[in-house]
Amino acid sequence: MRGKMMFCAAVLLAALFVTPAHALEYSIDAPSAGDFGAPTSDDAVYLNAGDPNVDRSKNSALVPPGFGTPTSNLPGSGEPLTPNLSADSPLNTATGNTAIVSGVTMLPPTSITGGGTNTGGNVSVSTAYTPVTQDLYYSGGHLGTLKIPALDLSVKVYQGTGSAQLAKGAGHFTDTSIWDGNVAVCAHNRGVNNHFGRIHTLDVGDRITLTTRLGTRTYEVTSVSKISETDRSMLNATADNCLTLFTCVRDEREYRWCVRAVEV
Repeated sequence: MRGKMMFCAAVLLAALFVTPAHALEYSIDAPSAGDFGAPTSDDAVYLNAGDPNVDRSKNSALVPPGFGTPTSNLPGSGEPLTPNLSADSPLNTATGNTAIVSGVTMLPPTSITGGGTNTGGNVSVSTAYTPVTQDLYYSGGHLGTLKIPALDLSVKVYQGTGSAQLAKGAGHFTDTSIWDGNVAVCAHNRGVNNHFGRIHTLDVGDRITLTTRLGTRTYEVTSVSKISETDRSMLNATADNCLTLFTCVRDEREYRWCVRAVEV
């Protein structure tokens, strides 16, 4: 009897401490509007820092030096692909009609028009010109052979001044004469095909011969000068028969060596 009373008392005590289910309440509030982290973007605008006026056309392309040459591994040591085209380097200083660049006096290009007559006065200019025709080519594809005994040089001349022509020999400027008048030729000054590497050492009076299908002519050097790359006056047609040679100046891409020789 006593045990039953103790059991009932324990059950009553346990019932007193039980929380009724209807007393539990749940309330979840939504987050306040805009409760987010601050944006990390700084709205930076990134621009290309390169020079927008850099010449990236074929005018600035370089022909790499020959394999195994002393300059074959030097960056920027190639020769211009088109040495007859103008560069983007202006003359440094100018006074009147002349300019002085690194101690070299540069004269302005002349403006002689071949075969024309000035009707405003009594000045008349007549120039000679022989165009390149198919019958003037040799079987090897060249137009002639240039020889400079003072340099122990004999090189074939090909039509055009591109890399393909200069890889085989000297190149003939297509807008100049091939026989009568001014014959203009260029070649590399270093690398494997450095045919004109020493033309700047020629002296006035040295002889040069040019042999073509039309014959052989001997010329005598009258001037050796350093001219601006943009100076095309030495390509102008002339009344006298002359030969003009061009090549680059080592480590001075804005200049060209120019040798003028006249027929003797």
